[in-house]
Formats: sequence, C-alpha cells, structure tokens
Amino acid sequence: MSAQERLIDGLYGLGWGTVKKLPEPVAVRLGRTIADLAWKQRGKGVRRLESNYARVVPDASPERLAELSRAGMRSYLRYWMESFRLPAWSAERIGAGFEAKDIHYLTEGMAAGKGVILALPHLANWDLAGAWATTKLGIPFTTVAERLKPETLYDRFVAYREGLGMEVLPHSGGAAFGVLARRLRAGGLVCLVADRDLSASGVEVEFFGETARMPAGPALLAQQTGALLLPVTLWYDETPVMRGQVHPPVDVPQSGTRAEKTSVMTQALADVFASGIADHPQDWHMLQRLWLKDLDPATSAEKGTA
Repeated sequence: MSAQERLIDGLYGLGWGTVKKLPEPVAVRLGRTIADLAWKQRGKGVRRLESNYARVVPDASPERLAELSRAGMRSYLRYWMESFRLPAWSAERIGAGFEAKDIHYLTEGMAAGKGVILALPHLANWDLAGAWATTKLGIPFTTVAERLKPETLYDRFVAYREGLGMEVLPHSGGAAFGVLARRLRAGGLVCLVADRDLSASGVEVEFFGETARMPAGPALLAQQTGALLLPVTLWYDETPVMRGQVHPPVDVPQSGTRAEKTSVMTQALADVFASGIADHPQDWHMLQRLWLKDLDPATSAEKGTA
C-alpha cells in the first residue's frame, strides 16, 4: 500500500471512528465548514461538479453555477457526515430520518413475490435510504459496490454497509449479476446506484440533451428475472429529514431484441433520474466525468475541464 493509500484509508477510518461520536449539531457544522473550504479551493472535484451542473441548468449564470456548486458541496458533505454517523444511529433515528412518497410501489412489489429492483442516481444519501428500508420496513437487500483502492478502504465500506443490513457484492469479478438474479428470483430486493457506468460497456442514453452511458444491469435483471424495476429519487430539504420518491415501474417492452429493450428501459430510467436531478440539482453528488464528450481526453482538454 502506498503512502497516499494509507493516508486515504486512515482519514476514512478517522471519520467512522470520530465523527460518529460527535453531537449531531457539531457534526453538521463540521461538514459545512469542510464543504465551504473545499469549495473555495476549487479543486478538480468542485470544478467537475460545477461543469456537470452546467448541463443540468444550462441557462444558469456563472454566479448561479457557483452558488449551486457551493450548495452541492454542502450536500455532499452532509452525505458523508451522515454516513460516518449512521452506524451509531438508533433504529428510531434512522426511521425518523427519511420520508418516502409512494412507497406502496415497493411494498406491493415485494408482496407479489417476484423481486424488486430499486435504481437510483447519486442523489442525497442512498445509504440512509437503504438503512431505512432494512430498519423501518424490515426488508433486507443486496447491492453492488465499486472496488476501491486501497483494498482496506473497500473493506471498510463493505463492513459499514453490511452493518446497516445490506448484502454487498463487489462490482468487479463478473459474479455479481448472477447473485443478484438469484436474489430476485427468490423474491428479494436489489438496490443499484445506476446513473454512472463503471464498465465502459453500458447503454448510451440522452441525458440533459447530451449522450451519456448508464449501466445496463437494472434493465437486464428485470428482463431476465421478471422483477419489478422501480426508479427512486432522493433529496434534502432544510430539515434533518431526507425525502424520497418511488416512481412507477419501468416496464419491459413487449417487442424488440434484448439490446433494444435494454436501451428503451435504461433511457426511461435516465429520464426519471433527470427529472429528479433537475428538481434538486444541488443534491446530485456527481464529481466525476459522466457525459461522453467529457470522457474524451482531447475534448476535455479543449474545454479546460477536469
């Protein structure tokens, strides 16, 4: 492990070991202070966040984009402060920390016994929503996590999420899809963050007027297992409570090849994600390249983006 990897792992360990012990108001102030400092430094992540917001709010002035990126960093650090503290939250605190509209789509889908796939973008705190599902609803689920470096950091994230009641599979290795399919055929719940493709073999979609690539997994799992595919969007407001919306099912098209059906279904997910992100852009924590134009190094260099 390199010195930088040891530092990163140590910082995350410090967060989970120390922040969760802080009184909540202190943790909130600390997160906001760190967010504002990071925003003022305008590192790569902040510049990328602002560039992504420019797609979401195309008529925004530079001043408005700066306001959005500052709010976005505060939202992002709220996610981290909550995540560091979640293992210490009581079941009552978790249950009171999230309110979801139209949760009946999920509960009725689970009652039908065919399995349910929840697909959501990087909005607000998806870990809190997952902890709420396991704690408040009593529904365990399976998810997939990106294999991070150093390996010890990935292990920390797996232990953290498993401690919240989730079954966590590594994104790499090729076995995750088969396990997810088995869980769904058994009537289980699968939750996937699905607005950024990590495989470079995802489905091209139109997203805020430009081409992006999103993972095919949710649509393929729904086709292969007959599970219900439900988009979910999340957001913060000024209260400590996070909000969410479970959207109507994305149906499998009646005709077409598997690839054509997957394309239609993934585009439907992208459209729901775009609507939720447009309503709450500051809660979309996308500090990485997403659109194909930005994934082209030559194009990125020409545009001066990070």
